[in-house]
Amino acid sequence: MTDIDVHGTVAPGFEDVRSEFAAVAAAEPGYSGQLAAFLGDRQVVDLWAGEDIAGDGLTSVYSVSKGAAHLVVALLVQDGVLHLDRPVADWWPEFAAFGKERLSLRELLAHRSGLIGVDGGFTVAELADDRLIASRLAGQHPFWRPGEAYGYHAFVISALTGEVVRRATGRSLRELFDERIRSPYGLDFYLGLPAAEDRRFQEVLPMRLTAEQEAGLAAQPRDPASLMSVAFNFNASPPTDIVEFGNTPQIRATGNASAGGVANARGVARMYAAAISTVDGREPLLTPETISEFSRLHYAGPDLVTGEADHFALGFETSWKKYPFLGGTAFGHSGATGSQSFADPASGIAYGYIRRRFILGGGGGSPENQRLAAAVVGAARLAPAGRL
Repeated sequence: MTDIDVHGTVAPGFEDVRSEFAAVAAAEPGYSGQLAAFLGDRQVVDLWAGEDIAGDGLTSVYSVSKGAAHLVVALLVQDGVLHLDRPVADWWPEFAAFGKERLSLRELLAHRSGLIGVDGGFTVAELADDRLIASRLAGQHPFWRPGEAYGYHAFVISALTGEVVRRATGRSLRELFDERIRSPYGLDFYLGLPAAEDRRFQEVLPMRLTAEQEAGLAAQPRDPASLMSVAFNFNASPPTDIVEFGNTPQIRATGNASAGGVANARGVARMYAAAISTVDGREPLLTPETISEFSRLHYAGPDLVTGEADHFALGFETSWKKYPFLGGTAFGHSGATGSQSFADPASGIAYGYIRRRFILGGGGGSPENQRLAAAVVGAARLAPAGRL
């Protein structure tokens, strides 16, 4: 344990959250992270601590980006512009190749297309261009029979769903996110970071490993033909360096909508608050019916890429399964550094935890999220009505 300064504020009744955050930060050498939470329309947690980090600092949030991208898709389904059980090829005829002609938007959102990557992988420049990714994937043989299984489409899912959005609306996913979500709520969350905001960007930090840990990782075999290697672009030459990907200016400027978003914890939590609560006098972005549809488990079983059971709802991860203290309609998405984000309609909590430093076992939300999120939700459930 090391002494570490915790900055920021918590609302009355959320003091235990600050204590938990301080303990997490002190336990990890080189820690750097932010924690924010809303209860309804009120921010009740705004904390940051560690190495070279500011409360309003922005960093790469990796797959937390998928939550922003698929909030747009949920809105378009809610509006009747997109239809979950309509074949993707109805909007995107080129997608029909290699047995994908009947794959529905519902199945695509649930990571069932089999298009987890391409033979030979993508270059970093290609990963910065979602339209190019979509074009290459349309001509790629799926890595399993479409619709018969699911696996994490780590770098590409939002390029695929984003192409459906573009074909259906004539607008890019980024344009619609900016217009309908980011700008109206003043979010520090970007699917394409404007040049004027680049001064606030703080680079992602690599893991701090012992010599034994480094040796253990080096000894692990990596099969470039495995589904994990394809999905995480390790089959490229050279294999994608995840830290370098997050710190590449081209990636953050153009916004690979699957893993290239830039945000801080405040922006992430505020986005999820807007999804489920009245914020700034605006009605919640999503209706209870839409939340129920996009948060429920549609396809049970193991993820062929990660091995995780019952991994996805529609576009979002099944947050309610990972954190059993959440309600059954909680939805969100984690990020590669161990970041985590979700909305929990049952408690009214919107949660954003952003790490700058990678940690072993961090993918899918680092372990400390169990104690941090439990503290936040526990405080919310004890808060008397009208106190905040």
